[in-house]
Amino acid sequence: MTRVVFLLVPQLHLLDLAGPAQVFSTAAEQGCDYRVSYVAEQEDVPSAQGLALRADTEWPELTADDLLMVPGWRTPTPRTNGGLRPDTLARLTAHHAAGGTVASVCWGADALGRAGLLDGRRCTTHHEEQDELARRYPRATVVRDVLYVLDDRVVSSAGIASGIDLALHLVAVRYGPAAAAKVAREMVVYARRNGDEQQHSALLRHRTHLSDAIHKVQDLIDARYTSRLALTDLAAASGVSERTLTRRFAEATGLTPLRYQQELRLERAEHLITHGSTIESAARTVGFQDARMLRRLRARV
Repeated sequence: MTRVVFLLVPQLHLLDLAGPAQVFSTAAEQGCDYRVSYVAEQEDVPSAQGLALRADTEWPELTADDLLMVPGWRTPTPRTNGGLRPDTLARLTAHHAAGGTVASVCWGADALGRAGLLDGRRCTTHHEEQDELARRYPRATVVRDVLYVLDDRVVSSAGIASGIDLALHLVAVRYGPAAAAKVAREMVVYARRNGDEQQHSALLRHRTHLSDAIHKVQDLIDARYTSRLALTDLAAASGVSERTLTRRFAEATGLTPLRYQQELRLERAEHLITHGSTIESAARTVGFQDARMLRRLRARV
């Protein structure tokens, strides 16, 4: 079981918390092995939107498989640090040092910075706070105008609804794109909120269209992206001819079905490689016969 622990800070933004929490709880309802819990330095935690929340003050035992996430909070200008105690920040540092993943939504990145987890790493936050984050943590590389950034098990997102994109990506990494697509469909979140922002997840990057037939084909590819998929089978699933499918798929996604499958494979392979797999092993795992095609796709990117 993967435990997802949210660290609640006074004046937190509800959507910073509720979006990712909904993703992981929905995934658990659909069979993914997640358990969601909430901790804080005090039992009653006021939110920025006026709703009081209740959290545990006793921390659960965490393992390297678990995720510790800090939603963002509202603070006056100049920004304060959320009042987190040194022992709380030390828990963030210790969890990462033990092999765990630590994530932030919006200004929750400040907690990661105070814990020393942004030094020498890429990160992001809400576009209005990027300059302040860069000023506070000059050893960090703040990536601007993206939805989320992953760097050595330190994960940060732009904030508000982008926390949903980040959580869906983490579900896709752990359980595959089909599981994340099922959660996204349940939550009715197919489109990005800001067309000017980059979207790192292939799972959602090409889901901004409204074609049910193409979504059905993408669901099939998501579930079987490691397998050889014949265009005739995909066309049969969508109820149109191969030529019509190719045309409609390109109109909806900008890709051919094969290219879409390759993007899913490439994204999964990159994750495996960053976690220690060889290129050859990653290529076989995602469905390539050998590493030559994977190397070509990586070079193209």
